[in-house]
Amino acid sequence: MSRSGLAALGVVALAVVFALFGGEYGIFDWLELRREARTEQGRIDRLTVEVDSLTRYLNQLKTDRRLLEQLARENFGMIREGEFLYRLEPDSLDGR
Repeated sequence: MSRSGLAALGVVALAVVFALFGGEYGIFDWLELRREARTEQGRIDRLTVEVDSLTRYLNQLKTDRRLLEQLARENFGMIREGEFLYRLEPDSLDGR
């Protein structure tokens, strides 16, 4: 092989190496971007499941009167007419 042929082969080899590893978007940058894309897709999948769950819960709150009553009783101490609400203080539970 002639000297100019070796020089051309060397230039092509350097160009391939630069294309793979150098520049703004080399192979390592590409691999990093793929890893980040997989991570973000996992987050999107988890958030999609959470949004779906919250949407089902919202629809349940809109349609299930028993659930609404249960939440009103547990969170706000609401009672029905004719019922009595007893609240026990923590100090009164130990008998002193």
